[in-house]
Amino acid sequence: MIRGILFDKDGTLFDFQASWGAWAAALLHRLSPDPDPLARRIRFDLRTQRFAPDSPVIASTSAEVADLMLPDLPDWTRDDLLALMNRLSADAPMVEAVPLAPLLEGLTARGMHLGVATNDGEAPARRQMERAGVDRLFPFVAGFDSGHGGKPAPGQLLAFCAATGLPPSQVAMVGDSAHDLHAARAAGMAAVAVLTGPALRGDLERLADVVLNDIGELPAWLDETG
Repeated sequence: MIRGILFDKDGTLFDFQASWGAWAAALLHRLSPDPDPLARRIRFDLRTQRFAPDSPVIASTSAEVADLMLPDLPDWTRDDLLALMNRLSADAPMVEAVPLAPLLEGLTARGMHLGVATNDGEAPARRQMERAGVDRLFPFVAGFDSGHGGKPAPGQLLAFCAATGLPPSQVAMVGDSAHDLHAARAAGMAAVAVLTGPALRGDLERLADVVLNDIGELPAWLDETG
């Protein structure tokens, strides 16, 4: 029986393209008068402001994304670039994949333990959830810089189990990328995929126990699984 749900953030709680497309375009133009090389490195279409399904940004940590762009940014240091990205991302206009508060309150009412495991930084993640009014519903939040590593390694997921006292077999990891699902497998958790990120169904269904359109379908899935 599932008693805990650990959510990825971008592409899961928040619609990936709607939340990050315009933000990424603005960042690249801010970083360089010629943003095309940067866009190619992260597989981002500046014209449509959309990420390709195989964009490394989908699953990488913020630090890994910064490392990808640095070769085209000779005037930037890694620390300065990462600090700028974290500062700007904290105030990114996040678009909820579904109305979050009623869904999460309903899951909490079922007795579910809820948490967030993201490859974003912990501070911007907490800020975004605070702005969405759902920070109080997540006693556990881990970013790539929280001391547990990043996905696809299972450190964040196992830290959630330690914090809640739940065995991995009673936890579902919900995410929109292969990294999320690989982390779930490594931790011994149920692997639940959602389609609110750039990844395609065919890329996720071979790795997941179930593929949902969005997290709004979680209550029905929980009812089916008992």
